[in-house]
Amino acid sequence: MQIQITFAYTLTKQAIKTHVPSLKFRSPKPKLNLLQPSTLSPLSSNLILAILKSKIGFLEMNLEVDTKPSLLSSSDKLFTHTLTDAAKHHHQRRRRCSSSSSSSADAKPRDAPTRLNRAQSISHAAAETYLVTRLSFILLRYLGVGYRWITRLIALGCYALLLMPGFLQVAYYYFFSSQVRRSVVYGDQPRNRLDLFLPANSGKPKPVVIFVTGGAWIIGYKAWGSLLGQQLAERDIIVACIDYRNFPQGTIGDMVEDTSQGISFVCNHLAEYGGDPNRIYLMGQSAGAHISACALLEQAIKESEPEKGESITWSVSQLKAYFGLSGGYNLLNLVDHFNNRGLYRSIFLSIMEGEQGLQRFSPEVQIQDKSTRDAVSRLPPITLFHGTSDYSIPSDASKTFVDALQRAGAQAKLILYEGKTHTDLFLQDPLRGGKDELFDHLVSVIHAGDKEALDKDAMAPPRRRLVPEFLLKLARKISPF
Repeated sequence: MQIQITFAYTLTKQAIKTHVPSLKFRSPKPKLNLLQPSTLSPLSSNLILAILKSKIGFLEMNLEVDTKPSLLSSSDKLFTHTLTDAAKHHHQRRRRCSSSSSSSADAKPRDAPTRLNRAQSISHAAAETYLVTRLSFILLRYLGVGYRWITRLIALGCYALLLMPGFLQVAYYYFFSSQVRRSVVYGDQPRNRLDLFLPANSGKPKPVVIFVTGGAWIIGYKAWGSLLGQQLAERDIIVACIDYRNFPQGTIGDMVEDTSQGISFVCNHLAEYGGDPNRIYLMGQSAGAHISACALLEQAIKESEPEKGESITWSVSQLKAYFGLSGGYNLLNLVDHFNNRGLYRSIFLSIMEGEQGLQRFSPEVQIQDKSTRDAVSRLPPITLFHGTSDYSIPSDASKTFVDALQRAGAQAKLILYEGKTHTDLFLQDPLRGGKDELFDHLVSVIHAGDKEALDKDAMAPPRRRLVPEFLLKLARKISPF
C-alpha cells in the first residue's frame, strides 16, 4: 500500500506557525513522492513526527530531524533546519514552563498540583480523549498498515464502545478525583510524565506499585492504568503509572530508558507522597511487562558491573517484587507471531532497533548468558501472570521465561488463569467487579506482613460492577486482542 504524504508539509507548516508566529518559512514547498511505508525516507519519517509533535502537544511528542546531507536534497535540508529551529523554540518554552511548575512542586509536594475548575477539567478530558484517538489514527495511517490492522482497528472501536459505561466512570475518577496527581514530571524527555493514584487515607506510609502500561509499543499511555490505580488505591496502595515515548517517537531503547528513569523518580520521591520506601513493587502489562523487565534486567547488569562506572540512581534491591502480566520476554520467538497478528515484521524490527535488538531486548535470552549470572542473582522475586487463551501473546512466553529464570537461579513463579484472554485479566475482570483472583493475589502479596491491612482487606466490600455482563461477554467475542 502506498501513501501520499505531500499534504504533511502544509499541516506541519500551519501547526508550527500556530506555535511560533514569528517563524518565517523561507523555502518553497518540497516535492514529496509516493513512498512505500516500509521504506520511508528520513525526511518522510520526520515530517510524520513533526505532525505528531504539533497536533499531539499534550503528549509531549518529540521532534527529531535527520539532516544527513547524503539523504536530503538542498530544499529538504532548508525545510528540516526550519523544523529544527521551531522545535527548539517550542521545546525551550515548554522546558521553562516545566521548570517553574516543578520548582513550586518541590516546595510543597503533596499539595503542589493545581486544581482545575470543573469546566477546565472537562475541556482537558475531552482534549486528551480526542488527541489520543487522533494519535492512534495518525500512527496507523502513516505506518502503512494493511487489512489486518484495519479490521483490528474496527474491532477495537466496537470493543471500546461496548465497554464505554465502565470507561466513562474510570475517566471521571481520573480527571476529577482529588486523589489523582496527573502528569508529574520525572525527566527531561518528551512524555516523561507519570500519574499518581493516592489512597484517601493519608496515615502511615503506604506500599507503592510502579506500573508500566502496554500498547504494542505504539499506543501506550499512562492513563491506561487508571482502573488498576483506582482499585489498588482503594486498598491503601499508591500506584504510579509511568508514561514513556512510543514508536515512532522513540524505539525500544528510549522506552526502556524512560521507564528506568521513571522508576528512579518514584524510588527517590515516593516519601513525599506518603509512600513506604521499603515496600516498592514493579509491575508491567503486555508490552509494558516486556519494557519493565528489560529495565529491571538492565539495571541489575549495571549494578553487577561497577567497574564500568555507570551512573546508578536506583537499585533493584529497592524493589520487593516484580509482577509481569501477559508479557512477552523473548522477541525472537514472537516476531513471526506478531507479524501474523498484524504487527508487521518490518515495523516491529524498526521498533526493536533491527535484528540485533531482538536479542538485546529479550530478557529471556539475556539471562541465559553466563556473563549475566551475577545480575540475575540481584533480581527481586518475580511472579508472572498469564491467561491460557491469550492469543496476542501466548502464555508459553511466560512459561519459557520462568523456566529460564529458575535455571539461572532467580526466584520466579508462574500463575496461569485457565481460559483468560489478553484483556480479561486487565480489563474485563476488573470491570466486572466482585471477586478477582489476580487482584486479590496482588493485594495479598503487597500487604503480606501487615496484619492491619490484611484485616481491612478481609472486611472490604466487593468491588462494584462497572459494565453489565452481557456487554462484557459481547466485548470479549469481538476483542481484537
